[in-house]
Amino acid sequence: MAKLSVLILAKNEEKNIEDCIKSAAFADEIVVIDDFSDDGTPALAEGLGARVVQRALAGDWGAQQTFAIGQARHEWILFLDADERISERLRERVQAIVAADDRRYAYLNARLNYFWEQPLRHGGWFPDYVIRLLPKEGTYVTGFVHPAFHHPYEERCLPEDAYMIHYPYRDWNHYFGKLNFYTTLAAEKMQQAGRRAHLADFLLHPLWASFRMYVLRGGWRDGRIGFVLASFHYFYTMAKYVKLYYLGKTNRHVGDETNS
Repeated sequence: MAKLSVLILAKNEEKNIEDCIKSAAFADEIVVIDDFSDDGTPALAEGLGARVVQRALAGDWGAQQTFAIGQARHEWILFLDADERISERLRERVQAIVAADDRRYAYLNARLNYFWEQPLRHGGWFPDYVIRLLPKEGTYVTGFVHPAFHHPYEERCLPEDAYMIHYPYRDWNHYFGKLNFYTTLAAEKMQQAGRRAHLADFLLHPLWASFRMYVLRGGWRDGRIGFVLASFHYFYTMAKYVKLYYLGKTNRHVGDETNS
């Protein structure tokens, strides 16, 4: 009978790791790839029966996930982030798939994001499909921040009600830290693709992005937090185009004397 390895990448996740591992307790093994945490993450994980392997992430998520695959001892693998939880319906689906052991397929599951204890079901936040469950053989991952899975299997989506629970932001500081990081990354990718930014991009793209999230994708249905996130999405979009415009420009001190 086929077995399942759950793979978790973590660093300083002592506030999340216990609930994460407990949600995956049905697996045949849980492997935590720890990026040399300096908090209680490794001890908490081991205390719950997980096998902890330490390896430096070095900014390369794809390489870390490929390493994790190599640590798995079983035929099926399921990736889980420390800020995610496996719901009861998803657990049932995963167990049935592993028991059937049909290795022609890889599976994507929906994610239900929560922020300030509220589920985000609109505005483009749901179903937020990600590939997480697939056979180990022939699978590897590339990509520094947004990894891409490479495998020889046909991909299938699980039903939306078999979702993974995701807590993407601890608080507003965490939210804005991610906003700053990802807008910089987006600007660099656009520059590498040969794109340039102009004043119209500062105005039109943010307006459209916010309108699409709040109105077209129904963010208004999530109430106050839907309005707040759509508003901040305006600034997210503006920030990446502003950063693109200023990439390569100097910011040196030019003196404070004026020419007479």
